Formats: sequence, C-alpha cells, structure tokens
Amino acid sequence: MRHSARSRSARRCSQQLERLRYQARLAERQYQKSDPDNRLVTAELEKRWETALQDLKRAEEDWQRLIAQQAKAITIDPELRAAFADAARGIPELWRQGLLSQQHKKALLRCLIDKVVIHRSAPDIVQTRIVWRGGATTSFDVPVAVASVARLSCAPEMEPVAVELFRQGKSDEDIAAELTRRGFRSPRELTVIPSTVRTIRLNHGLRRPRPGSKPRQIPGKLTVPQLVKVLGVPLHWAYQRIERGEIEIALDPDRKLYLFPDTPEAIAQLKKLKAGRVHRVRL
Repeated sequence: MRHSARSRSARRCSQQLERLRYQARLAERQYQKSDPDNRLVTAELEKRWETALQDLKRAEEDWQRLIAQQAKAITIDPELRAAFADAARGIPELWRQGLLSQQHKKALLRCLIDKVVIHRSAPDIVQTRIVWRGGATTSFDVPVAVASVARLSCAPEMEPVAVELFRQGKSDEDIAAELTRRGFRSPRELTVIPSTVRTIRLNHGLRRPRPGSKPRQIPGKLTVPQLVKVLGVPLHWAYQRIERGEIEIALDPDRKLYLFPDTPEAIAQLKKLKAGRVHRVRL
C-alpha cells in the first residue's frame, strides 16, 4: 500500500472512530436521562448503548491493528531516523528566526497535522485539539478577545481580588501586575492592564481620593472627570468605552492620564457616541 493510500485509510478509520465515540456518548446520555419506571424504553436504550460500545470497541481494535500494520510497513534506517530527529529539533528555532516563509510553514503543517477541532467553551476561550498524522492529539485552550470584563470567564474570581487589593491601598498599576501574576487577563490583552482595574473599581463604586481641593486644569485638555461633566454621563461610562476600544485614546506618558481635546469637534464626536449615532471615536 502506497503512502497516500495508507493515509486515506487511516483518515477514514479515524473519522469512523470519532463518529462511533460520539454515538456511544449520545447513547449513554439518553440512557442516563431515561425514566427508570418506563422499563421498555429503558431496556431499549440500554441495548442501544451496549451495541454502540461494542461497535466502538471493534473500531478501536481495527484502529490499533492499522497503526501496527503501518508501523511495521514503514521501516526507517536508524541513522536516517536519527538525522530526522536532529532536523526536527531545529525546526522551532528556524520558525522563530523567520527563516521559513509562510508558504513553507503552511506546507510543513499540512504534512504534520491531520485536522484541527475547535470548540468555543466560553466567550473568551476556544478549546483546540490538534489531531496529528498517526493519531496522536494535542489539546489546549486559546484565549480570545472579548468586549468587556463581564465577558471574561475569570471575572467572578478576578473582581473580588482586585477589590481586596484596592482596599489594601495598592495602586491600579500594582493591582494589574498582581492580577497578571495570578493568571488573570484583560478583555483584549493576555495580561491585566490598569484600565481594567479602573473599570472594576468603578463598577464597584470605588474611587480614589484626589489630592488637593482644586480640580486639575490642563490648557486645551479635559481629564476624564471633566469630560463626563461636559457630557453629563457617569465616570464609569468613559472608562468602559476606553476599555472596549469604542474611544480610542492613548494614555498621556507624562501625566499618566487620559487627556481629551477640549475642542468643539471632539466634544461633538463624543456626544454622538453617547447618543449611539457612532460606534467608535478616535482622538
């Protein structure tokens, strides 16, 4: 049997195995949900489950025989095998150095991977399973961006920690670093950024005391508290839209503040965002 024919046979066998596993799980769930008082239905469902398990067992035995046959059919000289192993160990470094073109990377992955199965188990997590040629599998979770803190699966655990750290007197930057160390993340980042901490604080009604009695005045600019007074919105409205990317504005590197242009044009755009007439404002 040629290599391509062996690959097709292995793929068909693998797909059949996946289908029978699904059928066995389905039959088990149906049996477990059946009413014990309805003996005829329960007996029929139990029989279907047993049949599905028997079919699955035969398919698994066929798969093991196929793998054994293919392993026996493919004989590689030990020196050639060692050379392949040495070459494989260098692939990650070649990949990182950018010595392989995108076309070469795709061709290499097609040689190694049979299929990729993904399932969105949570709004911010995609479960991924790689089925390699030969039957081995690798499973892992891929974090994906979401629109807000509330959409994070880690939010119920992260928010109480952030609140407690705030009450200990820590800054937003220190809280963000500690949350990152504990494995949490922001909606659009793999780490926790200070604006996420600020959003959590404001959602819990926690505000930091401001030094001095006079509000900070910067010519030609509006701070967030000054802006929300102009717009007539609560403070967390602005921070939430910055967090979601609906307001695109950079943190001032010197003052560590969001400074909005104090111009009629900028205020008009923000009022349109408030009214829902636009969905994104870049400043």
